[in-house]
Amino acid sequence: MNTLGKWLMMIVLISSVAWAQDSPKAPPSAEEIAKANNPLADILAFNVHYYYRPRLNGIDGGMANTLWFRFAMPTGPVLWRVSAPLETRFINNPTTNFSASGLGDIDLFGAYLVKSEPTFTFGIGPSIAFNTGTTDGIGSGRNSLGLAAVIYAVPIPQIQIGGLIIWRTDIGGDDTREKVNFIAIQPFYFWQLGKGVYFRGAPIIPIDLENGGNYSVPLGIGVGKVAKIEGIVFNFFMEAEPSILVVGTGQPTTQIFGGVNMQF
Repeated sequence: MNTLGKWLMMIVLISSVAWAQDSPKAPPSAEEIAKANNPLADILAFNVHYYYRPRLNGIDGGMANTLWFRFAMPTGPVLWRVSAPLETRFINNPTTNFSASGLGDIDLFGAYLVKSEPTFTFGIGPSIAFNTGTTDGIGSGRNSLGLAAVIYAVPIPQIQIGGLIIWRTDIGGDDTREKVNFIAIQPFYFWQLGKGVYFRGAPIIPIDLENGGNYSVPLGIGVGKVAKIEGIVFNFFMEAEPSILVVGTGQPTTQIFGGVNMQF
């Protein structure tokens, strides 16, 4: 099992241990449970997310994994989020034996909170990715700049819905690598079942505008648990994301998305 696979198993183990373990003195409040899935919550947060992609369209024996570390911090009306990925990609078939691992492109999103209320949040701002890939085949090899916008709504206490859309295009970098021009759309939906347990989905739809509009459309079906431990709100989750539409070589045909969010 590779390093990222071990991280996934660790997340699953931690989730199973914490699943029913809220602090009896201070279980999460209804407001904390709602904020736990709000990407624009005006609170200090640290997230660890893992994507396991065992099959890539058009690549026999192709596989990819990404472990994301995300840190969010509000400063006045702006929420800053920096994300750093550790990536692994490999191909193992009769004609190709390729493997690469390392740090990918670090990105920064500054969301100006146009509206920030318990039942509706909207933020928009610049999205920047830096060419920090540590080896060939990891990261885009380009610096890119664009915009991102997020909407989060609570129509009724049991339901939270919203979406994230990012567009970026390259502004320089390694001239030997393909140019960057893409849109990523991430709808998310959460159904609270009580006691911090919920059904969820937060699939990302990547659209590669530079290469003829290649894309994949995954369906997110998963479960999560919000628990308060030693004053920290933990949000453990896991979801399956089979792709219902796939166009283009290298797009994931199936993936697993899991992780833990921590709000302080």
